[in-house]
Amino acid sequence: MTRHPATDRDPALTRTAFENAGACFAELVADIAPDQWATPALGAWDVRSLVGHTNRALTTLTRYLDEPEAQEVCTSPGQYYALSARATTPQEVEARGVAAGQDLGDDPAAAVRTALERARAALARFPVPEDPVIRTVVGGMRLNAYLPTRTFELAVHGLDLCSACGLEIRPPDHVLADATRTAMEIAHESGRVPDVLLALTGRRPLPAGFSVLP
Repeated sequence: MTRHPATDRDPALTRTAFENAGACFAELVADIAPDQWATPALGAWDVRSLVGHTNRALTTLTRYLDEPEAQEVCTSPGQYYALSARATTPQEVEARGVAAGQDLGDDPAAAVRTALERARAALARFPVPEDPVIRTVVGGMRLNAYLPTRTFELAVHGLDLCSACGLEIRPPDHVLADATRTAMEIAHESGRVPDVLLALTGRRPLPAGFSVLP
């Protein structure tokens, strides 16, 4: 019987990766200079919008932990990205990021710290062995399957922000490893693992514009 990759993750390590990814993100945001918030960052997003989008990795977790679901619909991080690509348009994601950036207010660093504290407190209500089904944008999902998607967002967009702002803060190695595992699970869901494996081993380059994301 085929098992979903998320079922093989250590719940304690998954939580540690998320919490450390959040702490690194908060540290990074605190180092953004006042004149960098309108700097182009990723696609149509400036730095403020990208920080707002990334901060949703914290705020959505806090909200979803208060909204249990009876039925598990999505069972892995890779499936989450496949389903969310069908449920949400790029334009909707872009608009939410802009709105979330505006919601950061006059002190974005403080807003991010508050979001991180609330996410930690919400997560602490569930001891590590517990794995409740919570609401997500794609339907009911186990906490331990959803959490890696939040670590992935924090890690990848943290690197995006470092590039945009010329910062050298990088997530810890175990956070990057967790995010890379999620990237491979996304590639598995879309059938792109052979392309990634051949590129990583120097057999052939990836096509221009290649992404594991759907």
